[in-house]
Amino acid sequence: MNESDFIKALRTLPLHPAARELMDDTALLDSTEALVLTTDTMVEGVHFLPSDPPQDVGWKLGAVNLSDLAAKGALPLGIMLNYTLAGDSAWDAGFIEGLRQLDCNLLGGDTVSIPVGAPRVLSLTAIGVDAAAPPRSGARAGDALWVTGTIGDAGAGLAIAQGEVGPAELLTAYRRPQPRLADGRALAPHVHAMMDVSDGLLIDAVRMAAASGLAVAIDLAALPLSAAYRSFRGDDRTARLAAATAGDDYQLLFAADPAFVPPVPATRVGAFAAGTGLTLHDAGAAVPLPPRLGFEHAR
Repeated sequence: MNESDFIKALRTLPLHPAARELMDDTALLDSTEALVLTTDTMVEGVHFLPSDPPQDVGWKLGAVNLSDLAAKGALPLGIMLNYTLAGDSAWDAGFIEGLRQLDCNLLGGDTVSIPVGAPRVLSLTAIGVDAAAPPRSGARAGDALWVTGTIGDAGAGLAIAQGEVGPAELLTAYRRPQPRLADGRALAPHVHAMMDVSDGLLIDAVRMAAASGLAVAIDLAALPLSAAYRSFRGDDRTARLAAATAGDDYQLLFAADPAFVPPVPATRVGAFAAGTGLTLHDAGAAVPLPPRLGFEHAR
């Protein structure tokens, strides 16, 4: 596709009225509510594999942004897409189809061309409204640390995408993360701090603790692992550390009063206290910190 063809194809997506049929360089939003904005970029070979289906890449780019809105308890209002055309019309059409399946109104964006064979660089901005917006910096000493769903599935799915043999549902967890929008809406008014698990449970818990000026302790024995993960990686300490340091889970990590009963499926995995840093234990036994807590760019 050329730029005109791609924009024409984008007009088949659900468009926000502010997009003005993608006939303008700007979108005109009229909102009396506070807006929540987030943006994410995905690079071929870093965030997705060249072999990943374009439909899944389109879905994932939208989903990781909506996951940030979920962590603020926001309702998605619209998205803006920056897209690189690489001379592959079938890939472009597949990407648009994946974005369509996410069912979020398009506001606008930009298209540029890159040399054939160059890695794709794809960026999307999501805008949300009506948010309770708990910060990641709001945890309090004595708070419990909770996570929704299960962790480690996407990291295992990446290994399968790279050639290992394993359950299809793990591959789906890697390629098609589900933004926890309903969970975020239910949790946001009641929790002290919340963020999504994008780079790994350990590293993201450390980020929440540091932003809150606290220490955090995590019990590896409490980590929620799916049956598919346990069948693929096992359920020993090595498997749990792998799950806790893998990224792309997009579950919600939140801090709340220890007496709080979450209104959504969630597992208590740790606690905050005065101090700094991370402490790991496994059913009471101290565990040395792994050399890598999660994914970091340019490390």
